[in-house]
Parts: sequence; C-alpha cells; structure tokens
Amino acid sequence: MIGRRHPVRIGLSARIFHPEKGSRGIQTKTLQVLEQSIAQWVMARDILLLMIPSVVQDGLLIRSNIRLRDYAEYLDGLILQGGTDVSPRAYGEEPLRPEWAGDPVRDAYELELLHEFTEAGKPVLGICRGMQLINVALGGSLYQDLPSQQSGPVAHETEAYDRNGHCVTFTEDGRFNHWFNSSAGGRVISIHHQAINRLGREVQIEATAADGVIEAISLKGRSFLCGVQWHPEFHQQPDTELLDCGPLLEAFLAAARR
Repeated sequence: MIGRRHPVRIGLSARIFHPEKGSRGIQTKTLQVLEQSIAQWVMARDILLLMIPSVVQDGLLIRSNIRLRDYAEYLDGLILQGGTDVSPRAYGEEPLRPEWAGDPVRDAYELELLHEFTEAGKPVLGICRGMQLINVALGGSLYQDLPSQQSGPVAHETEAYDRNGHCVTFTEDGRFNHWFNSSAGGRVISIHHQAINRLGREVQIEATAADGVIEAISLKGRSFLCGVQWHPEFHQQPDTELLDCGPLLEAFLAAARR
C-alpha cells in the first residue's frame, strides 16, 4: 500500500541447543529456538519479530554471505533472550564447577550481535542472561553462583521456575524510575543463579533486589542499551500482582521507532 510505513522490526537472539551425545533423531541436531512467551509479549504491540539465526554446525560458527551486520542494518532493535549461563571465560575467569561453564558458542554469537546493533545505533534490551551478557560485553564480570558466592535472604532461583518472584526497587533518578513514574518498583519473576558482580564501563544500576543483587542496568548516555535480570514475558500470568512491564517495552519500542 502506497505510503504505508513498515511495522517495527525487532530481532530476537536464538537459544541454542547443541547435539546430545548418544542421542537419536532431532537431538542429534543443533536447535535454535525462541520461547513462545517472549514472542507473545513483544508481538502484543503489533511488532514484526524475527529470530536471528546463528549458522552453526557441530557447535562451530560457520560463516555465510549473510552477516549479522546485515540484520543490524535491516532491523530496528534487538532483544537478547534468556537461557544458559554466560561462560566465565568471557570475563577472564575459569569455571568454578564444570556445570557453570556456560555456552561459549552462544556467547560469541550474541556478543557479535550486540556489537553490530550498538554500532548501528539500534536499541538493545537484554533479558536475564541477556542483561548479564551486556555487562560482560562492557568489561564487567558475574558471580558464577549466587548461593555460594553472595548468599542472601532472597531466593533468586527455585524449582517454582516461572512462579519464583521477589520485589525490586528502582534507582532514584534512573531511567526506570522515569519510565515507570515511580521508584517503588514491584514484584518480578526472576530465575537465575548467576548475577552481576563488577559493573561494566559506563553501566549504571537501575534496580536491585532487597539483598542488593542487581536486577536492572542501563548504559549511561542517550543510547538505549538496557537489561533486566527478571523475565517480563512471564508477567502475563493471571491472578498475580506482578510489575506491569509495559513501560519498559514501550520505551524500547519508542527507541526502535527513532
């Protein structure tokens, strides 16, 4: 239709599942997926959402003529979704336990995505692992395991999974305070055993839990580069008193429209 503007186009990083030894069928293949709840959260605003694939084979990155830079030029913004741990080697540490080694292949793919979108001046929102990756990309570090390295009264990970909630408080005079028009914060669904330790360059705290664990960050300056440790896509549950994360999504999409 003549004169019609295209819808806002948001890219979503893929969750990568590698082939399992001794398995059969689909589990012998590399799978790249998105969690339905995050797609529904974003697309409720009439947004065109595309998962950005990493071209992988046997866990190794394979280059093609289509580069991640091409996605950054075509799309209006990027969401880094949750998933497995960030490898401690990404911030100069060795894993304290084998199960905390993370996924270096996914780290490399998402770090390149993050670089290309920020170089293109496009907004980026990180969720859970995505927030941690942003901090690491900017020179920060993580606690590899909160319960053993920084224990506190808040349960950041339980078997309840997407029912595990706690309250966060927004930083006074921060962006979240402005977007939500309050520093009170609210109750969020947060599931993680890693968390931000040392802040990256120009990273500022936007929200914390009652035990001081960082739950939201942003990059100082005018660009939109933000992350939340919680899962706003899980806040659509009925009969709960969870923080309405609409203002966060609207701020991200407003930056994408610009």
